[in-house]
Amino acid sequence: MIGYITIGVKDIARAKAFYSDLLADLGASVIMEMDRIAFIGKGMDQPMLAVCIPFNEEDPHPGNGNMFAVGAGTKENVDKLYHKAISLGATCDGEPGQRIPDMFYGAYVRDPDGNKMAFYVFG
Repeated sequence: MIGYITIGVKDIARAKAFYSDLLADLGASVIMEMDRIAFIGKGMDQPMLAVCIPFNEEDPHPGNGNMFAVGAGTKENVDKLYHKAISLGATCDGEPGQRIPDMFYGAYVRDPDGNKMAFYVFG
């Protein structure tokens, strides 16, 4: 159902490097890019993350309550992605842990531009 999501960034090179490195272990890379936008994913036929300089060229503004989530597959991968994101310059917005007993394990970070993301696994 979701083709891609787009998040606004101030520095396209920094955002491409951050997300390419962060998501590489999941098989994602920059698969298409133009002057102010880059698409990161596994293929054009799968959901992608787009990072872009806003069209109006004004500063991006992360929304309150907006977030995207990356399926990590295992609790161990949630932990790995969380720690990798922090090492790449993200800030903690919720350490890894069981959020809903026996149902949802997740961790939350904000990228260098303040965009919120979750790493999760059901179970």
